[in-house]
Order: sequence, then C-alpha cells, then structure tokens
Amino acid sequence: MSLKLVVGQKILTDVLHSLKEQGKWKVLVVDQLAMRMISSCVKMHDIMNEGITIVEDLHKGREPLPNMEAIYLTTPTERSLNALVRDFDSSADLQYGGAHIFFTEACSEELFNWFCKSISSKFVRTLKEINIAFLPYESQIFSLDNSETFQYYYKPTKMAGWNEMLERVATQIVTLCATLGEYPVIRYRSNFERNLELAQLVHKKMEAYKADDPSMGEGLEKARSQLIILDRGFDSVTPLLHELTLQAMAYDLLPIENDVYKYETVNNSKEILLDENDEIWAQYRHEHIAKVTRNIADIVKKFQADHKDKKSTDKMNIKDLSMMIKQMPQHQKEVNKYSTHINLSEDCMKQYENRRIEKLCRAEQDLAMGETPEGEKLTDPMRSVVPILLDQNYSSFDKLRIILLFILSKNGISEENLNKLIHHAQMTHEERNIVLNLQNLGINILSDGGAKRKQWTPHRKQHITEETLDLSRWTPIIKDLMQDGVEGRSDARCLDVRHFPFLHGHQEYIAAQYRAEKVLY
Repeated sequence: MSLKLVVGQKILTDVLHSLKEQGKWKVLVVDQLAMRMISSCVKMHDIMNEGITIVEDLHKGREPLPNMEAIYLTTPTERSLNALVRDFDSSADLQYGGAHIFFTEACSEELFNWFCKSISSKFVRTLKEINIAFLPYESQIFSLDNSETFQYYYKPTKMAGWNEMLERVATQIVTLCATLGEYPVIRYRSNFERNLELAQLVHKKMEAYKADDPSMGEGLEKARSQLIILDRGFDSVTPLLHELTLQAMAYDLLPIENDVYKYETVNNSKEILLDENDEIWAQYRHEHIAKVTRNIADIVKKFQADHKDKKSTDKMNIKDLSMMIKQMPQHQKEVNKYSTHINLSEDCMKQYENRRIEKLCRAEQDLAMGETPEGEKLTDPMRSVVPILLDQNYSSFDKLRIILLFILSKNGISEENLNKLIHHAQMTHEERNIVLNLQNLGINILSDGGAKRKQWTPHRKQHITEETLDLSRWTPIIKDLMQDGVEGRSDARCLDVRHFPFLHGHQEYIAAQYRAEKVLY
C-alpha cells in the first residue's frame, strides 16, 4: 500500500470531491504542511478536475475573490486561524464568499471556542477534521515536517515548549495510524526515558480515536500491527557512514535542496525533482552506485541498438553514454530521462573521486564493523583514523564523522584522547562541542569524569554474503528490528522485550495472537 496514494485519494475524495459543484469554481487555500502534502501526493490536473481554479498560500497576500468560495486545508494553529479570521473580518471587504474548513487534525478546545466567537464563523459552510497531520514523503516513508522536534527531544536547555511539542508529535503519529486504518500495539526503546512518555501519550490519543471510530484497525484477516518508538541514539553509526547507494550518495555528496537536482549542460542549466514520479529514480535509488551506472548503461545501449545505431560497446563509461545521447536528437524526449540520471551518477562519482571517499568508506566500515573485510579484528583503529585527520583534503565535516565513529567503536574515550583527535583535525571549539553534544543522545563520548552509561548492544543478524562489497558491509540496525517484528518471534534477539517493551496491557494481546496463530497453523 502506497502512503502517498492513500493520502492523495483522501484529499481528493474527502475534501475536494465532496464539495464539487457543476459549473462552480473554488479556491484551495493551504498552509505550509498542507501545501507540501498536496505537492507530494496530488497532481495539479486532478485538483483542477475537482473544480479548483487556483491554490493559494494562507500566509501570503492573495487577490480577493468574493464571488468564489474557498476550501481551507490547514493545521489548526493560532497562526493559521488568525489568518483565516482576517479573510472574513469585514463584511464589506471579504476575501472569499464563504469558507469550507478542513483541519488536518483536532483543534484545541480553546482555539475552537475563540474561532466560533469570531465574526468569521458565520461565513463557514463546512468544518471537518481529516486527520492527516503528517507529510507522506515517499510511498513508505513519512515525516512530521518539523525540524525543531530533534532539539526539543534531546537538548536539556530547551524545556520550554516540551509538552506542547510532545502533544503535537503524538497527534501526528496517531493521524498516520488513522489514515492507514491501523490500531497498533505500542513498543518503545527503554534505554531512553523520554520514549516511554511519548508512547503513553500516543496510546492515550489512540484510544480517543478508537472510541470515535471503533472500526479502526479492524478488517478481514487483519493482524494487529506494532508501532515501535525509537530515538536517534538506538543506532548512531548509520547516519555517520558514507553510504554508496544512489539516493544516499546523491543527498550526501551533491547540493540537492528540496529534492531538486540541478546540473549544467553545454547549452543551459537543468533541474529535476527526484521523486517517485520519476520511474528510473524510483527503480534505482536504493541500488549501489556501481549497479546503477551499469544498469542505466545497459538500458541506453539497448535503446540505441533498437534504433539501429550499432556504435555502442561493452566498455562504455558514463562520459561515453553522455556523448551517445547527444548524438540522438531525433529521440530527445525519450532519452532525456536517461540523460538526467547519467548526469546524476556522473556527478556522484566525480565527488566520490575528488573527495577521496573510498579511503573514508574503508575506514568507516572497519570502525562500524569492528573488523577488516577479511574478518580480522580491528586491534588498532587509530592507524586508519589519524591519517584522515591529518589530511588537509578532507573537510571538517568528514573528519567529524570519522572521529565520532571512532568514539562509538570504543564506547567513549578519555578527554585527553579527544583533545588529541581535535588537534590532529585542526577543529574549532564549536566543532569540538558538536562531538560532546552527542552525549545528549545517551551515547558515551567521554570515558572519564563521570559514570559511563550502559549501552544496548544489539544481537546482529548475519548480512554478509559473497556478494557483499567491502565498502558496504554495514547494515542499519533498524533492518534487524523490522525483520524480528515481521517474523513475530516471542524470543526475538534484536527486538527483545527487555529493551523494547510493550506498553502495559499490549504484550498480552500479542501473546494471545501468537497462541492463536500457532493453533491456526
């Protein structure tokens, strides 16, 4: 099931189509979250087919259209409601002829009562909640679309607004479950105490949603899902590594902003949105860069052969492919989609070579795995770390990553050794603080000057095969967690109940489900 498809269909059906009137056009007014939601899930021509003539930003100046009604899709915040009220605060100077309001989630009682007392309320024709307070980023990935959440969750000095942030996050998670029709049992990583607080709040809000919609989570042969609440400290290694699959490599090494890739051609500049509407991107984004370049080359050569051009050879490189495409102007529309990804792959490889990423990857993988590609235990990791820190060709950011991986591999180091590493890397005081701030994730950075926190060491599954590349040996821990969750074993060794307990009362449900499945099969 595609999350983007589900959300897009819900917006079109429950919001737009429900108000469609023959011969009458309406304006769609959205806030930032709703705009990103629509851009991600709905095509503009589908919106127009539902009688929408224009999509406007709630928080920007708009031309008054008093002869049209407006559909508002917005988060029920004080800022958004104030903007909405201003659209109707003068009967002589109305922004629109009426308002159909769809809140992304439940509105607080205080804000709702204030809005009902405003003069704008008499222009409201529809007022509903659609319970989509998250951003469907990809078909199986969502975002809460709030960069400040990380600061609130981990920064000790940022306590003001903590409760409000937690309420918001819990609401967003529950609207995701409601959108998917899931009523999950809840688990959380016990090593970080704030996870329990969030899990309990999610459960409380989930029960309220279930009371309003008893069918939530019900369905023919529908097993009850699990919601696992994790914090960033459960796997701090994976984000630090240079990953060599296409999507990770492109976003790490290239200046991609808002998912837009820009590149130069001989005649002009081009840009493309990297999303699932791009078939080649969707097919290859999680493949290793070596496989991507090889497969795209095969596709282009087949295309060329199909069009009677036999000049291609098996030894063509990315530059050869680029030249080949330029020589096929009669098929420009067809080959443009290949051209973009050939340029993308080429730019990734240029950065890989110019920034000497291979040497970094080798050291990073050894530190993460604790052993060499040959399976020999890493006895002196400092030998591969120090040359990188002394090398002026590597950026401070790359050096930070290797220092942190070294510290994680040692489960903390002395302050004296940290200072030596910082000195070798010629880092600033601010960059040193970045290293120390990772203690807020529950990680041991300094081994002296205080009690070391006991760290969770997961029991890892075996992922290395004969096909595993030396520079891609590490597998993110979340894969093991998800495999354990899918297999549903009560004796799971990675997703174990001691470190990932169920909320009170939830484990009994799962145990009963296991017994039922055992009897059934």
